[in-house]
Amino acid sequence: MKYSRKLIGWHRIVVVPILIALALLAVFAFLIEQQNQQIAETRMRAEYISKLSVIRTKLESNIQSNLQLLKGMASAIAADVELDESRFRQLAAATLDGNSQIRAVTLAPDMVVRWAYPRTGNEDSIGFDYRTSPEQWPAVQRMLTSGESHFVGPLTLVQGGVGFVARYPIFDPNTARLWGIVSAVVDGPRLLMASGIIENRDFDLSLTLYTREQPSGQRIFGQDLSPRNPVYADVNLTDGQWRFAVVPKNGWVPNAAATWALRVMLGIAGALILLPILLTGRMVQQRQNHIREIADHAQELDALTRRFHLALDVSKVGVWEIDLESGLETWDARTNFLYGTPNDGKPRRNEDWLAAVHPEDRERASSDFKDMVSEGRSESTYRVVRPDGGIRYVRSVGAFFREEGRPDAIIGVNFDITADVEMHQALLNAKSLTEARNKDLEAARISIEHNALHDSLTGLPNRRYLDDMLKQHQQDGYYGAGSIALLHIDLDRFKQINDTLGHAAGDAMLVHAAEVLRFNCHDTDFVARIGGDEFVIVSSAGASDDRLTAMADKIVHEMRKPVLHEGHECRFGVSVGLAVSRSANTDVKQLLINADIALYRAKARGRNRYEFFTQELQSEVISSKRIADEILSGLENHEFIAFYQPQVDARTLAVTGVEALVRWHHPTEGLLTPDRFMRIADELNVVSALDSLVLRQVLEDLKRWDAIGLHVPHASVNVSLRRLNDETLGDSLKALDIEPGRIAFELVESIYLDESDSVVSFNIERIKQLGIDIEIDDFGTGYASIVSLQKLRPRRLKIDRQLVAPIVDSLSQRRLVDSIVDIGKSMDIDIVAEGVETMEHAAVLRDLGCDILQGYALGRPMSREMLESFLRTPALRHTG
Repeated sequence: MKYSRKLIGWHRIVVVPILIALALLAVFAFLIEQQNQQIAETRMRAEYISKLSVIRTKLESNIQSNLQLLKGMASAIAADVELDESRFRQLAAATLDGNSQIRAVTLAPDMVVRWAYPRTGNEDSIGFDYRTSPEQWPAVQRMLTSGESHFVGPLTLVQGGVGFVARYPIFDPNTARLWGIVSAVVDGPRLLMASGIIENRDFDLSLTLYTREQPSGQRIFGQDLSPRNPVYADVNLTDGQWRFAVVPKNGWVPNAAATWALRVMLGIAGALILLPILLTGRMVQQRQNHIREIADHAQELDALTRRFHLALDVSKVGVWEIDLESGLETWDARTNFLYGTPNDGKPRRNEDWLAAVHPEDRERASSDFKDMVSEGRSESTYRVVRPDGGIRYVRSVGAFFREEGRPDAIIGVNFDITADVEMHQALLNAKSLTEARNKDLEAARISIEHNALHDSLTGLPNRRYLDDMLKQHQQDGYYGAGSIALLHIDLDRFKQINDTLGHAAGDAMLVHAAEVLRFNCHDTDFVARIGGDEFVIVSSAGASDDRLTAMADKIVHEMRKPVLHEGHECRFGVSVGLAVSRSANTDVKQLLINADIALYRAKARGRNRYEFFTQELQSEVISSKRIADEILSGLENHEFIAFYQPQVDARTLAVTGVEALVRWHHPTEGLLTPDRFMRIADELNVVSALDSLVLRQVLEDLKRWDAIGLHVPHASVNVSLRRLNDETLGDSLKALDIEPGRIAFELVESIYLDESDSVVSFNIERIKQLGIDIEIDDFGTGYASIVSLQKLRPRRLKIDRQLVAPIVDSLSQRRLVDSIVDIGKSMDIDIVAEGVETMEHAAVLRDLGCDILQGYALGRPMSREMLESFLRTPALRHTG
């Protein structure tokens, strides 16, 4: 019976835990299986969401590409609302050319389709009125309300079939009123194929369209996948939403074979765990026939006591006990050390404890002790003043203790928390110091950021701030207004103030200009100084240019007013260029360029005015850029050549020389005269290169003519002011070894009148020393003086054609020319008359005393070969 009871006890001890373990193992296996299935399904969903994102991105990209093509065509039509069908076909052909899915384009001025491209197959759409179509008119109305493009479909098309339609409104830029609609038919299968929707894959895909008219959705591709718990992705368009749904062909359930394999492995693992447990239980049953005797209590108590004292010593915790009956306290050595009392084993009283507590903490510590006596347990933290004056922080914890046969007592421990308190205080101080430093750093950051984004002189935002602000507003317009207007402002005559009154005066004018701009702008407008004497104002454009015109007028007017600086009256003005964008997603960099172009036009038209950027101005800029590129290419390809116009003796009509004129042998436009390219060449700073090129060709031709017996006494060539400012001009001319008297440089009056330019004056004297004659061109149209002629002492003086033309019919004009001739003769200067159009002019000029004649009546500008033929002619022929 004794053995049976032990056996039953063994079953309770071993079998029950085994059954519990098996149950836990089964639950654990089930949970693992469920978790693995969830993980597998989550991974599959993530994988197919990634695949779906690629398809969605392709579809969005293709739709936006088609809309951008249509938007570009709409912009071109808006710039030329008077276009004919030929121009429309040209634009439509350019739109269909490429990799787009657009198969046809229609144009509907006043909502009625007038033209279609290609016309074949789309004849039925001609004359279609959008307002009469109940299927398409609601969507068109929403497009007109928003003013944006939209993409709808699938629709039943007038020209047959079903497809998608992209539309874009066109507004007349002159009246800002709706002009019409340009539409494009997008091939549905091509769009879906290009977007990667129509392909064989390991998943099923559907595409559904949701619009206001069809909130429940219209399936465009695939079957209804909602019962199969698909993953979704949306494509948002202006007139609806397209939703993709994807489900793997085999569903989201993981591999069943792998699941059963896991279950079998778990079963085997359970069996392997159960078998050792059973064997171990049997061994425990055999080895332990009796319950082990309780260990020796004395030995256990001794071990516990040693551990307790070791723990107290290591933790430096003091132990105390209060006999509530006698009121005496017992302190151990550590407690005596904390309070600074001798460890003499004598009992202590409550007065001894209170005497050691800091005076400021006694009342609170005493109250805590009373709570400890009444409630049986409490805790108190206070300071202790040691005999040496040192301060220790103590946390005392006590609890009521009652034992039969002994008086009631309170036993507690004292923790020395001085290091913790000091560390906490140090952390608080460090935190306060850190917060103060953070405030200083924040103030410094704000100051640095402000300085980085603002002009130090005027306090206005700088170019970096302007660029950041424009990027923030480029999508929705200035503060969501749907439009952005830029005013690029440049101070006129500012350099003269800087040069004459100094930079302090210039700085004062910049500060004054900034104040004027602030005062004449709205509080919401953005005013920035972007460098030097340039400013930019950013504002909303509004529905018309009236407010911008008024603002620009006022700014120009206010800037004209004189400003006093240290007793000096300073006057300057401004030129303003305005550029406006009233569409979303503005290209702000291009808008800045447009404003700068408009500013350049304002300066070119006389300054102190404003100009708006227009498409015509853009065309001029593009044309100038094209010509500039072609000029640079022409210089590299030697397309610029010299032409010659004969100069003849006024009495004998014998050729006395030629004037060299530059011509451009353009590869497509033929021979071009300087009026077609010289202004742009001057802006490119290549006029000096043209002068040098012509001079070298003239020298080569003079040598050629001398060699073949066609003697030309001298040749006149033009020289620009920029070339006369070249300090190396003298050395480069000396290297050409020019024969004295054979070459003359023609200078316009504005060059030799600038007496303050030492480089120009030096080069003119050096030119004379090299044997090169000086001629004054276009005399009589500028501001030449007798003193200037005396200083320069030119070899020849050329009377401008404007003075020569009327001398046949005007006696007063003839007298004026006669006076010029007399002045030249008195100074021993040969007189050349240009613009001799008739032989009657030649006779009058001869009688007035002119020495040399030049004009169409005597010979037109001609190439080298034509001049050689002209010179071989026995008698001078009239070419007029």
